[in-house]
Amino acid sequence: MTQLHFFKYQGTGNDFVILDNRAGEYEDITTAQVHQLCDRRFGIGADGLMLLNKHANYDFAMKYYNADGQEGSMCGNGGRCLVKFAFDCGLGRSTYRFIAVDGEHEAEIDTQSRVRLKMQDVSSITEVNDDAVLNTGSPHYVKMVTNLLTYDVYNKGKEIRYNALFQPGGINVNFVETQDDDEIMVRTFERGVEDETLSCGTGVTAAALVNYHNDLGFNQVKVTTRGGKLWVEFDRHEDGSYTNIWLCGPAEKVFQGAISLA
Repeated sequence: MTQLHFFKYQGTGNDFVILDNRAGEYEDITTAQVHQLCDRRFGIGADGLMLLNKHANYDFAMKYYNADGQEGSMCGNGGRCLVKFAFDCGLGRSTYRFIAVDGEHEAEIDTQSRVRLKMQDVSSITEVNDDAVLNTGSPHYVKMVTNLLTYDVYNKGKEIRYNALFQPGGINVNFVETQDDDEIMVRTFERGVEDETLSCGTGVTAAALVNYHNDLGFNQVKVTTRGGKLWVEFDRHEDGSYTNIWLCGPAEKVFQGAISLA
């Protein structure tokens, strides 16, 4: 049996097991062990697991696993939570540079534990079946709907996630309802979790870009998820590209403990 010390963090209900791997002690963690740790009945319970790794050229490196145990693409809320964890571990600064699977990121943390995470630029948005497809570090499908609170996110999301158009990797699916010119509500079906999550950072980012309210220049879109409120800031350009994209919101420690793994 292997015993590990873990930390649990959440960002608007999107929750993560975090392991401090700066000493390299969790390099050999397996797919089955990640899945066990993320299991909500037989483990700690989480939407994903992250390793805080050392890196010679950055403040840290982020390694992310989906709840199914497979290494995942970029997770926006996960990145924000890992920044808060790094801060809590003693890297006590207000700005950070780290590397993730999709490249370099910058982040800022304020005195209220709100974390701003700079996302990758988005060059374009593709239209599919009158909906939007784009990559914000992870691939996302954005569909505008009405009556979002009662919408069948699980079944409708699963149908799109496994559509042949998006195989073999699949796609995350976001259902969005407009609240105001600069405010939306989002519910997301996440691949890897294979269910709706309370919030998805890259999904919120994708939905916000699709719902820009200034044709050109600076936009700030407020986003309500089932787990809380976020906001996304970005610049939209004449060619349809997006830069200076920041995902902003709270990131909080839930608890820590020790667990034995087979």
